[in-house]
Parts: sequence; C-alpha cells; structure tokens
Amino acid sequence: MNEDTGTDYIAPWQLSQVADGGGIGVIEESKHANLTKGNFVTSFYWPWQTMVILDGNSLEKVDPQLVDGHLSYFLGAIGMPGLTSLIGIQEKGHIIAGSNQTMVVSGAAGACGSLAGQIGHLLGCSRVVGICGTHEKCLFLTSELGFDGAINYKKGNVAEKLQESCPAGIDVYFDNVGGDISDTVISQMNQNSHIILCGQISQYNKDVPYPPPLLPAIEAVLKERNITRERFLVLNYKDKFEPGIIQLSQWFKEGKLKIKETVINGLENMGAAFQSMMTGGNIGKQIVCVSEISL
Repeated sequence: MNEDTGTDYIAPWQLSQVADGGGIGVIEESKHANLTKGNFVTSFYWPWQTMVILDGNSLEKVDPQLVDGHLSYFLGAIGMPGLTSLIGIQEKGHIIAGSNQTMVVSGAAGACGSLAGQIGHLLGCSRVVGICGTHEKCLFLTSELGFDGAINYKKGNVAEKLQESCPAGIDVYFDNVGGDISDTVISQMNQNSHIILCGQISQYNKDVPYPPPLLPAIEAVLKERNITRERFLVLNYKDKFEPGIIQLSQWFKEGKLKIKETVINGLENMGAAFQSMMTGGNIGKQIVCVSEISL
C-alpha cells in the first residue's frame, strides 16, 4: 500500500529484501498436489534469483503450446500486459466495429501500448495512432505493428501532429503516461469518447492520488464532452483471464498479433534492464533471461 497515492494492489519493494516481478520457470521439485516436476509455472511475484522456493498456491501452471514454445510470451503478450490491453479495451474502450472510431495510444511502443494498438484494430477501430519517444519506435509501430500513424512527442508540436493524424478527432484513448501528453490528447477527444486509464508513468514519482487529478481546464473538457475516465485494474477481472489468454493466443498463432521483446541476458543485468525499461529503452516487453529452459 502506498499511503500517499492510495495504490494498494502491489506492495513496494523493501530495502535489503529480494526484489520481485513477473516471472516464469520450471519446477525442479514439488510437494504440491497439483504441481509436479517439469511443470512450467508463472507468478506475478517471482523473486529475482536463480532458484526459489514458492508456495504452490501462488503459482499458475501454463501450457507452452499456447505460445508455440516462446515461454517469455507468458510475461507479455499472452500474459498480464496482453490481458491488461485486451480487457481494458473491452471493458472501458466501448469500441463498436464499423463506427469509424479513432484510437490513440500513448507509451505505444511499450509492453501494453504495442499490443493495445493492434487489439484496437482487431476489435474494430478504423484508425490507430501511437505516441512514443523515438523515430525508431515510430517506424516500428507503423511498419511492423500496423499503426496508421505514429507521433514522436520529443520532436515538434504534438497537438499539431495529433490533429494531422486524427482529422476526425479521437474516440478512444489508451493512456499509459498521463501528464502533458494526455492533456493534449484529451483536448482533441470527441463527444462521448472514452479513456482507458492503464498507467500514468509520467506521474509515478509524485505523491498524488491515483488516478492523478487533472488540470481544471482538462477536467472541464471531460465534463463538457461526457468523456469517461475511470481507474482500470486488470486484477479486478480475473474471471476474464482464461478466455482472454485463449483469444490472445489465437491471434498470435494466426499472425494477427505481433509480439516484440527487448531481451537482456543474465540475472546480474536485472537492475540495468529495469532502469532501461523505466526510461523507455525497451520496445515491447522488457525481458531478462536468467537461464534457458528446455521444453
């Protein structure tokens, strides 16, 4: 629980304690009735170490066939980021196929953003535009992931580029960043449009409630245009996880969902990988390969 922000779904790391995060591995020995040696398992709270003893009830058994043997995909597109993107859009995006809707995604080259734009297309958006921080990322979005446009927020006037890329306005906004970028997007959203509040990375070092309060002028835009902006936490939709994983796996196997990872090898590089991810050094999901797993 972060008492300053009200964020309570994940505990902060503690000094001198082993850090953790999403991880996947193979069972070497088990005393759990439903888990046996050789099973592949994943957890949201996987310690950053080579071998670990975990409560079997905290582990989720996974089927490598769902990812064609790419086990790390369970940490990204066929895991929590994929579910966050899919369920977030389904529950909060209100996409209606054939209604000529435009979606904008901020943080569009990251683990969730790179999937959200593709899923927006798959669910019926006619136009998807991504916002990211380098020319390389913009090119990746349009040439490999099928985004209709991409904006480098570090170059030029974002508001002008957004108007050029979204001439009919914005109907759905998948928000990963918050701050000035989101204020600019919201200013160009249409009547009765929807914000999927996935993350606010530009605001995480500020001691403010979550979701962060908007400027009065932007709050007025929400009210005047009847724009929805509600906190979204995928852990509140666990009943949708199984069908969601099946859908994501199907799209991946059909070639409709492209998956990108940035991989760093070695447990000793975990800190550098985390720092790189937090400063936008990754494209797609940031993965650290601690050891190879034989299927």
